[in-house]
Parts: sequence; C-alpha cells; structure tokens
Amino acid sequence: MKKSYWAALVYLVLGLAGGFYYRELTKAHNFTGETQLSVVHTHLLALGMLLFLIVLALDVTLKISQAPAFKVFFWTYNAGLALTVAMMLVHGTLTVLGKESGPAIAGIAGLGHIGLTLGLAFLFVAIGKALPKPQKETEKPVEEPAEA
Repeated sequence: MKKSYWAALVYLVLGLAGGFYYRELTKAHNFTGETQLSVVHTHLLALGMLLFLIVLALDVTLKISQAPAFKVFFWTYNAGLALTVAMMLVHGTLTVLGKESGPAIAGIAGLGHIGLTLGLAFLFVAIGKALPKPQKETEKPVEEPAEA
C-alpha cells in the first residue's frame, strides 16, 4: 500500500516540476509554438498521481497488492511511464531549442507506451485475482423467515 502512496506523491511532485520546466523553458527562449512539453505536466498527474491514488483505493478495499501480478504491474508501469515522459521531455526540449529529435526518440517513446500497456494488463490481472469469488450456483441463498 505504501508503494502506491509514495508513487502517487512522487508523480505529483514530478508533474508540478514538469509544468514549471515547460513554462520557464518556453519563456526563456520566447517560444510560442507547439511542444510536447505542454503535456508532460498532465501526463504525470493523470497517468502517475491519479492512477496510483486509484490503485491505493483498490488496495485498501481489495488488497490487490497481495496478488503476484501487482508487483509486475508496479515496476512495468512505472518503467513505461518514466521512459515515455523522459522521451517527451527530450523531444519537447529539442523542439523549443529548434533542433530535430529524429526517429529514435519516437521509437524509445513507443517502448515506454508498450511498458504502460503491459503494466495496465497486469493491473487488471491483479484486480481480477483480488475480486471476491462468486457463490456457487448450487448453493441456495439463505432465506429470511416469513413474517406472520
């Protein structure tokens, strides 16, 4: 549970820092065009902080962190998000500085997105394992006695 809390907190701080970096870099270079830096802030807050707050709530109610798939989700998802955001920062910074980023940046960012996708798949496996098992159909529900 604490891992999810700390992950959410780290992504909050990184998201705020990402917004600050975008504002200050574009202001320092008088940049007014489109850059991927403008969405680093929201990616970190939504895919990082908000997701891990939701995961924390799921862990409190369903104990999803006890499923073996949770550990795979946690590290795969975080690695994917870190790689994706790092490439957004590199590409966006190069754009502001007026330089080309090349196809390697897009390819590495694609690997980050694959990590995010795999991580989410493992999250759903962990949630599925943690959900309560349905009653067998052969068991009859307990009936309340009829009132006289």
